[in-house]
Amino acid sequence: MQILDGKALAQQIETEIKSEVGVLSQKGITPGLAVILVGNDPASQSYVNMKAKACKRIGIYSITHEMPENIAQDSLLQTITMLNANPNIDGILVQLPLPKHIDTTAVLEAIAPHKDVDGFHPFNMGRIFANLAGFVPATPMGVLSLLKHYKIEIQGKNVVIVGASNIVGKPLGALFLNENATITLCHIYTQDLIAHTKNADILCVAVGKPNLITKEMVKQGAIVVDIGISKLPSGQIVGDVDFENVAPLCEFITPVPGGVGPMTIASLLQNTLKSAKLRANH
Repeated sequence: MQILDGKALAQQIETEIKSEVGVLSQKGITPGLAVILVGNDPASQSYVNMKAKACKRIGIYSITHEMPENIAQDSLLQTITMLNANPNIDGILVQLPLPKHIDTTAVLEAIAPHKDVDGFHPFNMGRIFANLAGFVPATPMGVLSLLKHYKIEIQGKNVVIVGASNIVGKPLGALFLNENATITLCHIYTQDLIAHTKNADILCVAVGKPNLITKEMVKQGAIVVDIGISKLPSGQIVGDVDFENVAPLCEFITPVPGGVGPMTIASLLQNTLKSAKLRANH
């Protein structure tokens, strides 16, 4: 059993980005990332802080627009319009989830596709499904980077993804399909989940339910990517997989924390750099 160390790879990616940011700064360009945070959800605040710290480490300019929980949708959209027009901002990221009274789709669609470093705009989503270049959502992108770093063969493999969200499950499925894997996308209405997971060469889980995946659900020699994250009453951070009992069966497995999480932030920084390079060459 080998650990897929996302933390170590993310540090390596940050080092590479930092040197590229240095090259861009010689051309007078500093990559800029704007984050919009609505309300005071502790998990969202913690993610935004982690992103800001990562930007600081590698020389990306970042600004956070903090907005009250009850902000009007029009005000939020006005901020996005302003950021779309700001030539020094390469990436715009709206921290999800948004409060109930705000139409998330309308907000995500308002972001200019060339600044959509989260990859959630339908334009970029469509390009992933058509296997064309664009911005890939950070978590799926991080998962693929991690597997490729460890030289894990994807072509021809049975990949089972549990959790069919627009943010992780669906785009991750498309990325695996583009790598010529056979994909099964499972969700809350899937009947007999174990019949699918037991068949997985690569099992990816993104639900947010501790110990959802037990050792009975995983075949010997599988590769398990745990994308879920939950905080237990004890304060312990865990994923969706019963790590202790599942790990001995696996060829590779991601830890939580230290697996997919750091890769998500590294991928977001890669997307911001990519956008800044497009500006530099424009």
